[in-house]
Amino acid sequence: MNNKLVTLIGGGGFLGRYVAQALLERGARVRIAQRDPRQAFFLKTQGGLGQTQFVAVDITKPESIARAVADADAVVNLVGILAGDFQKIQVDGARIVAEAAAHARVATLIHMSAIGADSASDSAYGRSKGEGEAAVRAAFPAVTILRPSIVFGREDQFLNRFAAMIGSAPIVPVLRTGTKFQPVYVGDVAQAVVQAIDEPAIAAGKTFELGGPDTITMGALVRWIAKTTGHKRRIVDLPDAIGAAIAGLGFLPGAPITKDQWRMLAQDNVVAQGANGLEALSITPTPLDAVAPNWLVRYRKGGRFSMAAAA
Repeated sequence: MNNKLVTLIGGGGFLGRYVAQALLERGARVRIAQRDPRQAFFLKTQGGLGQTQFVAVDITKPESIARAVADADAVVNLVGILAGDFQKIQVDGARIVAEAAAHARVATLIHMSAIGADSASDSAYGRSKGEGEAAVRAAFPAVTILRPSIVFGREDQFLNRFAAMIGSAPIVPVLRTGTKFQPVYVGDVAQAVVQAIDEPAIAAGKTFELGGPDTITMGALVRWIAKTTGHKRRIVDLPDAIGAAIAGLGFLPGAPITKDQWRMLAQDNVVAQGANGLEALSITPTPLDAVAPNWLVRYRKGGRFSMAAAA
């Protein structure tokens, strides 16, 4: 890994910052490529002088991606959206990155997808992820595809969103309470990227589904967050009929869920039986309760100074 040049498309985002830090620690040179590189300047302090580079890109414009991947030893595409133009970003954009990497004769391409990627999915998100994978494989057959479950970490928009809601609302409604997840720690996903670059004989041309050691339902997860943050709340498991009605209002500003997200939640988000996982990359999955309480403590009344937090 020492002195390899790795281009991270979307490297200043939630997952990107952890991938960048893991690469920098291993001695790689990291080129952060995103629409506004200034948002990633905080990563300058994570490496040595000249170890980080920054370049502005638009994943929908081939010429900008071509500049970003030029002379790179590895390219990692971390760009993804939960709402918006899925075709433009997660299919066409993914294809553009793969074609640029192939044209530049990049040795390694890592494509970040998601569990549930399926061109036949009922949700536009799942379909676009599946179609994006197919487009990437066609352009770069040796690609390594990583499919994480819900990714959690200090800056995530999943655990933190529920923790904030639990801290401010006396009644907490839960949609799709029985849907199962296998939350995976962001640091483990970052290490998976590093291992895939470091061990091409193991990872090239393969797909890995990344899940943590805990399988938990949506309802159980919300209750775990409430307990961990020290809040006694009335948690209400909403029937699907009511949840579907709420999802039908997803076009309104501030709606808690869109129709497409509702469709996504119809399927469990867990590692498929027999799939390559973190263990295949020599990574031991991190349990949710081993790290999450370290930052969820800020949602407690009194934060780190509360008696419960200190216990």
